[in-house]
Amino acid sequence: MQLLKVIGAGLPRTGTSSLKSALERLGFGPCHHMFEVMSHPEHIERWMPALEGGSADWDHVFEGYRAAVDFPAAIFWRELSRTYPDAKVILTVRDPRRWHESVRDAFPDRSAIDAGSLPGPLQGFSDFLPALTGAAEERLGLDWTPGRPLTEDEAVDVFNTHTEQVRAAAPADRLLVFSARDGWGPLCDFLGADVPDEPFPHLNETETMQRMFAALEESGTVASPFDA
Repeated sequence: MQLLKVIGAGLPRTGTSSLKSALERLGFGPCHHMFEVMSHPEHIERWMPALEGGSADWDHVFEGYRAAVDFPAAIFWRELSRTYPDAKVILTVRDPRRWHESVRDAFPDRSAIDAGSLPGPLQGFSDFLPALTGAAEERLGLDWTPGRPLTEDEAVDVFNTHTEQVRAAAPADRLLVFSARDGWGPLCDFLGADVPDEPFPHLNETETMQRMFAALEESGTVASPFDA
């Protein structure tokens, strides 16, 4: 069993796909990401106790992983930071108004989820996704009320509040506030890793998600977009 070495506290659509790829290139892989849950729906049961407000066996949740970014992990970054006191914390950031544009249509309508209208391979998510969005609402202030997306001002407030809370709560010597635009330098310095002789990965998260759902429609299974 591997223990987490890196905890991502950044919200989805803040370059988490790029960070996942970079961490794995630096030897901090496998790195958990929301796509991992979608690629391995058998892991849903690991997450449900935490998402439903109970206690989680974090070693079991992250069995086989050395890092975790994006949801669901970012929702529980505080608990993970306490559970793995030697792990580094990385807060990915971007312009909050651009973040609103990116996240606006990225998440499913909870009314559709509750109605059980997900594609066959995703039927196991009919309980997981409402629990995930509920935990995000409760802990991070994100509101996914059916039919009422976050306004730009609400999104900016949520984003800035989350950023400020992580900055205030995470130990300064364990925290890196990071943008994918910063490249390898700050990340490698923070992790004590050598800078790779290759460009920093800049993955388009919308395109990555589209590849995943295209594979779903074509094959009837949920494949990791990182294998494409």
